[in-house]
Amino acid sequence: MSDEYTKELIKQFIERCRAHSLKITPQRLAIYRELLKLQVHPSADAVYKNMVRDFPTISFDTVNRTLLTFAEIGVVETVESHSGVRRFETDLEPHHHLHCIKCGEIIDFCDSDLDAVEVPKRIEDEFTVIGKRVVIRGICRKCAEKDEDGEKTQPSKGKSQKAMPFAEV
Repeated sequence: MSDEYTKELIKQFIERCRAHSLKITPQRLAIYRELLKLQVHPSADAVYKNMVRDFPTISFDTVNRTLLTFAEIGVVETVESHSGVRRFETDLEPHHHLHCIKCGEIIDFCDSDLDAVEVPKRIEDEFTVIGKRVVIRGICRKCAEKDEDGEKTQPSKGKSQKAMPFAEV
């Protein structure tokens, strides 16, 4: 992620916080910067573990509540992993996810065909749609190769990657 893009995201973050009367504290700014730096879909626990080095008095509860507040005001989105752990991401552009059921990795991808899928009218009549995202669950290449080599991989809390441009899925 370029420095200019990071600066723009931080500027937008500050504007959104102010629009919601949320003070820009050093901890909030540091938590948001950590999310940008990680460039994955980290859990609150992963963010906390990285934060505690620079903010030794910060608590897990503070990090978790702050991330949930960020989601409420729309500066991050929550992503549920296959293991049920809530993860967070700063990429608010429309995209889809590949979830590996073995290692827990979440990979972003874009696909215009999936973007074009219309929500059925019967759903729109009963439900106000504010967004749509396709989640494809399966086994990533690394885990499949490990299984071929005779190694057994266990489901885990996992990690995630940023966008992979897939032409086809």
